[in-house]
Amino acid sequence: MLTPLASIAQRWTPSPRTLRRAALSAVVMTVVIIVTGGAVRLTGSGLGCDTWPKCTDDSLFATPEQGIHGAIEFGNRMLTYVLSASVGWAIVAARSTKPWRRGLSRLGWAQFWIVASNAVIGGITVWTGLNPWTVAGHFIAANALLTVAVVTWVRTGEGDTAPRPRVPGPVRKLGWALVLVSAVLIVAGTGVTGSGKHAGDSSDVPRMPFDYTTAAQVHAAFAWIVCVGAVAMFFVLRVVDAPDDVRARARDLLLVLLLQGGIGYVQYFTGVPEVLVGAHMLGSALLWIAVLRLVLSLRERPLDAAPAPAPSSGAALTAA
Repeated sequence: MLTPLASIAQRWTPSPRTLRRAALSAVVMTVVIIVTGGAVRLTGSGLGCDTWPKCTDDSLFATPEQGIHGAIEFGNRMLTYVLSASVGWAIVAARSTKPWRRGLSRLGWAQFWIVASNAVIGGITVWTGLNPWTVAGHFIAANALLTVAVVTWVRTGEGDTAPRPRVPGPVRKLGWALVLVSAVLIVAGTGVTGSGKHAGDSSDVPRMPFDYTTAAQVHAAFAWIVCVGAVAMFFVLRVVDAPDDVRARARDLLLVLLLQGGIGYVQYFTGVPEVLVGAHMLGSALLWIAVLRLVLSLRERPLDAAPAPAPSSGAALTAA
């Protein structure tokens, strides 16, 4: 008996463009959910729905009594279903490719389980009254989803052959070091958020036991390390005459870093206004995407060569 996915795969074969768009939709929706999650916190709507999975003890939906904060929090919860639909589209498209690419299907299902687990983390965050550690875990899990979504998107444009390097080994190691430091930068950013303003609700929400200024300086230090690594990568790729698309990825990373760094310093010296904090969260997601695309471009998986068509009987007789 066929599973529902196998049944769909029998009847539908997505084009390479459709497959890539399905994977990209999951990337886009992950970025949207990260930014709107930040908007919930920045508008003080983190407890707009005061329980989970319902919005109140008696209602699944936001009520008029909860006002704008309830609407914002409930709206963000509803976007999780849109994200799930995007991930589901990616799973169906991956399963329906011919031949079936099992690796893509596994990546799609990994996204599904991260979405499900992060929904639970979000519920725990509400139950604990916006504990900053669970808020940080919620954000980190969203970035884990973004990681898998970007890898899936990139893999849709590749084959399933073994990866081949496109640049020398030391350059690839520099690329992975850049990924590691960027991940630390993102995690350090949760310390700034957890110890600073915009707790997500009232002033009674607990904060992390860090000095905000010190946390911000540590975060900035890692940002400068990422900048130095990105500049080094940009020039090293030129020295080793890397392919044009790889150098373009390094250029993109530098541009995102320039904008993100500018927003970060402006928000710090202007009292972290909500609009700039939201822009900084968007920049964080775009920065992580740029880093991942760069490191993934340092190797390639050529598309599998299509099998040569069998000669017709007439051609075979002629050749004989």
